[in-house]
Amino acid sequence: MTHSVLLAEDDRPIRTALERALTLEGYQVTAVADGIQALAAAHRERPDVILLDVMMPGIDGLQVCQVLRAEQDRTPILMLTARVETADRIAGLDAGADDYVVKPFEVEEVFARLRALLRRTTSEAPASEEGGAGAGPGVTDEADGAEWAYDARAADSGVVEAADLRIDGPSRRAWRGERELELTRTEFELLELLARNAGIVLDHSTIYDRIWGYDFGPGSKNLAVYVGYLRRKVDVPGSRPLIHTVRGVGYVLRED
Repeated sequence: MTHSVLLAEDDRPIRTALERALTLEGYQVTAVADGIQALAAAHRERPDVILLDVMMPGIDGLQVCQVLRAEQDRTPILMLTARVETADRIAGLDAGADDYVVKPFEVEEVFARLRALLRRTTSEAPASEEGGAGAGPGVTDEADGAEWAYDARAADSGVVEAADLRIDGPSRRAWRGERELELTRTEFELLELLARNAGIVLDHSTIYDRIWGYDFGPGSKNLAVYVGYLRRKVDVPGSRPLIHTVRGVGYVLRED
């Protein structure tokens, strides 16, 4: 199946090189040089995935992302950025981006991240068919009777509950208590994965594989950035923290 990519990059050499590489990889590419053209092309072409540079003249990549999300356009967006600070990465996630690549980058990494985003978009299936898109390892009989085991009947309906969290998979909505959480696609999938495995420590490799479909290795800060941003939305001041780091291993959702 040929997937369409909208590439928005104002640096001509980078745009040309990426357009050529993506075409050779089998993608149908629409390449533009600024944010205004990117919005027009997104409305006109309806691409399968968007590759969006952050720094562009006129309307920058963050603004393009914000506009598309405000229009309820859920096309997966992979941001290209030269900014390496955590705050800058968080700004991209807050704008609604699904993932990011820091310049300079290897084109194979771009390919891997695009494949992961496209897999997540095309393989979303009801929990009853695939055992749950976010179902991770360790949800077995040994959790029976445990305080943190999720209700199998609720899981079959697509609803997962853990502590005061409630996650509705089919509608992609989540609440902590009475407060609805405003989550990006990746944040929702990460929280659902942790909640389905509440009380079980998930290592970095497992989370990368389940959420991105690719293990970016021990040097990647991608997961830490997403977990940190998710905590800002879930573990607000005054509430019991639910998302915990297990040093050298990974993360777990539990109420201490």
